[in-house]
Amino acid sequence: MSEKLKFGKYEFTSRLMVGTGKYATNELMKEALAASGAEVVTVAVRRVNITGEGESMLDYIDRTKYTLLPNTAGCYTADDAIRTCRLAREALDIDLVKLEVLGDEKTLFPDNEATLEAAAVLVKEGFTVLPYTSDDPIMARKLEDLGCAAIMPLAAPIGSGLGIRNPYNIRIILENAGVPVIVDAGVGTASEAAFAMELGCDAVLMNTAIADAKDPVKMATAMRLGVEAGRLASESGRIPRKLYATASSPLGGLIG
Repeated sequence: MSEKLKFGKYEFTSRLMVGTGKYATNELMKEALAASGAEVVTVAVRRVNITGEGESMLDYIDRTKYTLLPNTAGCYTADDAIRTCRLAREALDIDLVKLEVLGDEKTLFPDNEATLEAAAVLVKEGFTVLPYTSDDPIMARKLEDLGCAAIMPLAAPIGSGLGIRNPYNIRIILENAGVPVIVDAGVGTASEAAFAMELGCDAVLMNTAIADAKDPVKMATAMRLGVEAGRLASESGRIPRKLYATASSPLGGLIG
């Protein structure tokens, strides 16, 4: 049986992590979450009602079944991200956070320096920090050295559906990481999720690819199967690529 995904004090069977934004209705979100088989669900703290007053998207998430992963989406400074994480811990009683500090409104690429600044503070305050970062192996190492519990390099710009644009950097990050590597942002379909896992990634996080699909529930199912298939393929060890054919039937015992 495949090992569980572990970071900090947390461990999970599913290696697909999903978001909660962009769904047409909360009921549809609930169905898609169930179909995905995910155990970790991200919530944008700045964009949802976490106070418990009035109806909230959180009312549709069974916290006995899912672990919430509050994120700092929409934060453009380290101070904003730190403040948002503190709010999430107070309101949701959880120390697990996905740290996003954005550097540009058009590309939504991360501000790596600000991410490092915020991560250093949050780790010291006892948070289990999962930082969204560029696919830069040096930045990944610095974040791990600070004490982040996992590294979340982007595959492509958030919501772009372009798939993994630079698998070679992801491979370098994987070779050197001592914590889980979770591909975040840019995956568009199940084959791309499978590819991320075949590279050796520990998990995949996505939102738009499921929520904006014509049938989010079917796509959530496809992503679950893609992640599972990619993980099994990674663990199995693929055959080497060869230029010429190799007979698949044994040659011994043939009658001349």
